[in-house]
Amino acid sequence: MSITKRTFVGLAAAAAMTFGAPLSVSAASHAFEPTKPIDFVIMAGAGGGADQIARFIQSVAEKKDLTTRPLVPNNKGGGSGAEALIALNTANDPDHTILVTLNSFFATPLRQPGLGIDIQTFTPIAMMGVDPFVLWVHKDSGITTFEQWLDVVKEANGEYVMGGTGKGQEDSTVVAWMEGTYDLKIKYIPYKGGGAVAKDLAGQQIMASVNNPSEAKGFYESGDVVPLIAFSDERLTAYPDVRTVKELGNDFSYYNQRAVVGAPGMSDAAAAYYQQLFETIYNTQEWQDYMASESLSPLWLGADEQRAYWATQVENHKKLFAAMGE
Repeated sequence: MSITKRTFVGLAAAAAMTFGAPLSVSAASHAFEPTKPIDFVIMAGAGGGADQIARFIQSVAEKKDLTTRPLVPNNKGGGSGAEALIALNTANDPDHTILVTLNSFFATPLRQPGLGIDIQTFTPIAMMGVDPFVLWVHKDSGITTFEQWLDVVKEANGEYVMGGTGKGQEDSTVVAWMEGTYDLKIKYIPYKGGGAVAKDLAGQQIMASVNNPSEAKGFYESGDVVPLIAFSDERLTAYPDVRTVKELGNDFSYYNQRAVVGAPGMSDAAAAYYQQLFETIYNTQEWQDYMASESLSPLWLGADEQRAYWATQVENHKKLFAAMGE
């Protein structure tokens, strides 16, 4: 089962991959303007990819004076994103509450139906790009190929230790897929965020991780960690010698969405304001450069396209979980 970049792109209009001239949100006339700081909820812990993206977006908005009130990052990564979903679903002020999402936006309501979360009640704001996953090991492991890694994990007979952001999170989905596909047994240790996972791999507290490139970038550049395989449709520009799982004959790829949604009940005027704000940020040179440097694939979707994308990804995740026996 693939949750691929091609699936994402297929939902967008052809023009979605082109960039227009940035709009000036602050100069435009709006039926809505924020009257207090904007609660910028992050569906993950500090230091991970979503956290890095949210804080970078905040810095661009501040640098360019794009909002009348500041975006205030607010990490709520508990319960595989359930904490963030509940916070949005019960927001006292929907017009001042937005969320940076991951794929747990789709997966957590499926795995935790008791939450009573219907993601189609949320307000589409912006798809900012999609983020691939890579399998990493420490340089001192002596492992240089995916095949070597498979042999080591099998020989460990259930004692091989990986870290990730928690059961039900995106990296754990990839780990579970590897266990099922290659008949592996892995000890999985949950962390509060991808940044902590990457740090502990560099410190050899765990043996491997499935991290986004942005989360492992600093440790890769310092030579502490080694990429073995990419779970992407094509090889990543930053790691041209790293093969994809597809090259090994497995039709599997998995990308993390990097998107912003609004709380249920957000007014149409507020939604239009945030949609224009994030389109402006998406079109800045700063965001384009950030995507290139962090190995994100660019993708912009309008509000209707986002809702269609949500529905598609819910169905894709149902099929993926069924294939993994969940």
